Amino acid sequence: MLTITRALHDALVAHARADHPDEACGVIAGPAGSDRPERHIPMLNAARSPTFYEFDSADLLRLYRELDDRDEDPVVIYHSHTATEAYPSRTDISYANEPGAHYVLVSTEHCGNGDGPFEFRSFRIVDGEVTEEPVSLVDAYQD
Repeated sequence: MLTITRALHDALVAHARADHPDEACGVIAGPAGSDRPERHIPMLNAARSPTFYEFDSADLLRLYRELDDRDEDPVVIYHSHTATEAYPSRTDISYANEPGAHYVLVSTEHCGNGDGPFEFRSFRIVDGEVTEEPVSLVDAYQD
């Protein structure tokens, strides 16, 4: 199960809506080994496409160096779908290379001018196998 604060959930959805009609993408980092998303890192979709996303290779290298320096893991890797449901495509599955991460998809297909309904779903993707998981929104994490 993905447990995420409402503030992070809302920031992720806001990023997806702001980048619509292009796909948005980013990471939520957390302390290494914790499975606890804490720090939202919106990324630029280098493809600038409504049907595809890719992290800029230089940005991605900087991100992983920063995660190492801060002793963090990419707990959530997210992107949006602008014209389809929030479910991993074959391309999404083939690019999923963080077996410990939660892969979150936000569909902005019905957002219209940005304030319409959206779909928020989380998946584990390991060795090409997709498993949807429940999402629990909390106001704050319990220590």
